[in-house]
Amino acid sequence: MPDVFMPRLSDTMTEGAIAQWLKAEGDKIERGDVLAEIETDKAVMDLEAYEAGVLEKILVQPGENVAIGAPIAVIGDGSGSGSGGGSDAAAPAAAPAEAAAPAAEDAAEQQAEAPAQTPAETAAPAAPAAQAQPAPSPADETDAEEAEPPASSGSRIKATPLVRSLARSHGIDLATITGTGPGGRIVRADVEQLLGSDGAGQKQAAPAAASAPTAPAAAAPAPSAAPVATALDDDERVPMSQIRKVTARRLTEAALVPVFQLTTVLDASRLTEVRRDINTRLAESGVKISVNDLVVRAVAVALAAHPEVNASFGGDAILRHKHVNVGVAVALEDGLVVPVVKDADRKSVSAIGAEVKDLAARARAGRLKVDEMTGGTFSVSNLGMFGIDSFTAVINPPEAAILAVGSTVDEPVVIDGEVQVRPRTRLTLTVDHRVLDGASAAAFLRDLTQLLAEPLRILV
Repeated sequence: MPDVFMPRLSDTMTEGAIAQWLKAEGDKIERGDVLAEIETDKAVMDLEAYEAGVLEKILVQPGENVAIGAPIAVIGDGSGSGSGGGSDAAAPAAAPAEAAAPAAEDAAEQQAEAPAQTPAETAAPAAPAAQAQPAPSPADETDAEEAEPPASSGSRIKATPLVRSLARSHGIDLATITGTGPGGRIVRADVEQLLGSDGAGQKQAAPAAASAPTAPAAAAPAPSAAPVATALDDDERVPMSQIRKVTARRLTEAALVPVFQLTTVLDASRLTEVRRDINTRLAESGVKISVNDLVVRAVAVALAAHPEVNASFGGDAILRHKHVNVGVAVALEDGLVVPVVKDADRKSVSAIGAEVKDLAARARAGRLKVDEMTGGTFSVSNLGMFGIDSFTAVINPPEAAILAVGSTVDEPVVIDGEVQVRPRTRLTLTVDHRVLDGASAAAFLRDLTQLLAEPLRILV
């Protein structure tokens, strides 16, 4: 019987944590039974069994992080003869792994170092309902992330992509670390031990920067250049959740995108009147829409009219999308997720409102499906409910733009030579300059503002 391996449940997932086991050792397992809940970088998802048998052994306890492809449990026939994910099981694969060509390791490292593909680039690869097949090189007993084969060349540093990423984020030069893994390989514990030393992370930062090759004048700074704090004796160390880790990485990637911002002020008089009228007329049916629902609908209509904005950066090409999929930022206690309203230009305001409420509720419960967080072509972030007048949202690469919506505030304005008080909302568009220029982005924001100023146009 095969081991149960940590599956890949999202396009940005490199490791996962067991939220809780729903089956105990000795339980009889049927195919399709939910074994455990897995916390990924985006949500908590069910892990279902694809083999029947008996859960002979649990290898990873709740709260532990392990790499994709690492064994987490053993399903056998009840005799205890399962492989157990130990070193004996890993031994047959060790020789081919050690003999792997350097090009294979290079490809794996490039994949780990490249910005994670976002919804606009790729669909979610693996369905949560199935267990992932083992990685090409199974994990051994030294560390879960040792699924990566070591380098075959003596001149190369032996470390997994996960370890390299951790070292980069803390400014650590791996060449200064003596690995304790098999064959002198650097494992995660080696880096974490260094980080636990007083000031070690900062001491390593300078040599790492000095030894790096000089970048061209036009090159963007590496994400690892960001400073990392050294803990003081009375500091509280709060472990980062999977969602927070990915949020940090994605924001670092976004900082490398050349962007500009455009801000306009919306006269929200008609917007608030129409919303109030709709909610009053439909109160008995239980339908209630928000300003944000109207904004999402207006954004979708404007994107359909401006396909150059409904686009993504594709490296050597600009990708103009045929579907208008609007992501709506939802704040969680430990991070931020962006569930996506698919084909928003084809849905009514009430349908968008109901879908956004459902997505937000399940996002806060950690129950979003992978395909509900992928495929976005534009994002909306609204902090108006917190009393924020205006702000600049961080772009979600490779999307071309994101809209930040502030609160609606009564302000004095001059209309026809007279001072009047009108409800006004500030809209700020952050734009990827690689995809759009100022004039194109300004035309989109102008038309969006006009749609919101006369919202009846988005209701028909």
